Amino acid sequence: MAIALTLSACGSGGDTGTGGGPTSSGGLEKTHLLVGVVPVPSSAPLFIAEKRGFFKEEGLTVKTEIIQAPQAVMPKILNGSMDAFLTSYVSLMAINDSGAAKLKLFQHSQEAAPGVAGVVVAKGSPVKAPADLKGKTIAVNVLKALGQTLTNAHLQEAGLKPEDVKYVPVQFADQLTALSSGKVDAAWLVEPFLTAAKKSGATQIIDTTDGVTAGVPIDGWGVSEQWLTANPKTAAALHRALAKAQQIASADRTAIDEVVPTYTQIPADAAAAMTLGTFSMRPDQAGVQKLADLLQGYGYIKTKVDVAQLFAPLSG
Repeated sequence: MAIALTLSACGSGGDTGTGGGPTSSGGLEKTHLLVGVVPVPSSAPLFIAEKRGFFKEEGLTVKTEIIQAPQAVMPKILNGSMDAFLTSYVSLMAINDSGAAKLKLFQHSQEAAPGVAGVVVAKGSPVKAPADLKGKTIAVNVLKALGQTLTNAHLQEAGLKPEDVKYVPVQFADQLTALSSGKVDAAWLVEPFLTAAKKSGATQIIDTTDGVTAGVPIDGWGVSEQWLTANPKTAAALHRALAKAQQIASADRTAIDEVVPTYTQIPADAAAAMTLGTFSMRPDQAGVQKLADLLQGYGYIKTKVDVAQLFAPLSG
C-alpha cells in the first residue's frame, strides 16, 4: 500500500546504534533506533508515540526514514542498521516466502474498512461493473501485491478469472493521467488518491475493502527475527510505546488527523476527510489467513503460511 508522498518531518533526531540515550535506559541493548516509515495513515501511531513522549518514556530516541516497501531496504534490515519498519502483510509474507529474510509482525497497524481502496474507471467509461473488465487493463501500484490480490477476489466473484484482465504497474500519483489518456481502462487506488479520483469524475466500480475482502489486514510494524533475538529489552520498550500509541489511534481519530500532515504532504483538511481503515490492537487471525490463502492461490507465494508464526511474541 505504499504511497509516493514526501516525508516532511522525521520524528526526533539521533543516530542509530547503541548508547547515547537517556541515563535511565533500563539496560536497553540500543537506545537510538532507525524506523522505516511509509508516509501513509498507517504510520500515524509512530508519530503519535513521538509527539506524546512515549519513546522518551521508554529511554528511546527514534529517527525515521522514508521507505516505499521493506524489499527496497532489505540490506539495512538484515544488517540491523534499520531496526523496525512499516510493512504490508503482503510484503512481509512475500519476503518470508522468498527466503530473503525471516520477518515478524511486531505490532499491527490497520485493517481494511469499506471505502479505503477500490477500482475506478474514467468518467464516461463503458465499464460499469466488475464483469465488464474482461479483456481490460487495470493499473496497480505494484504487481502481485495487495491491489492485484484484492481485485482478483472481486473479479472471481463476478465470474471472471484473474487472467481475464491485464495488470500493469503505475504509481498511484500517475494513475489518473493513465486513465484519462486511455493507457489503462481501470485503476486500483487507495486513499487519499481514491477520493481525489472520484472528485475528478472517476467512477468507482469495485470497493476492494468490502464484501468478499472485508476486513483484510493491511499493514503493521515489522522486525527481523535476528533483531528480536539480539535486542529483547529494546524490542519490549519499542513495543510498549507503539502499542500505547496504537490504542490512542484506535480510539481517537483526531489524534491521527493531527499527525498525518506533519509527515506527509496531505493537508490537514484532506487528512480529516480521508476514509481510514480500522486501527485495532490485533488483526483478526481469520482475516490474515484469508489473505495468505489468496496469495498462495494466485501463485504470489509458494508455501502455505502458518499465520501464528507471522507474529512476534510481543505482539501476540
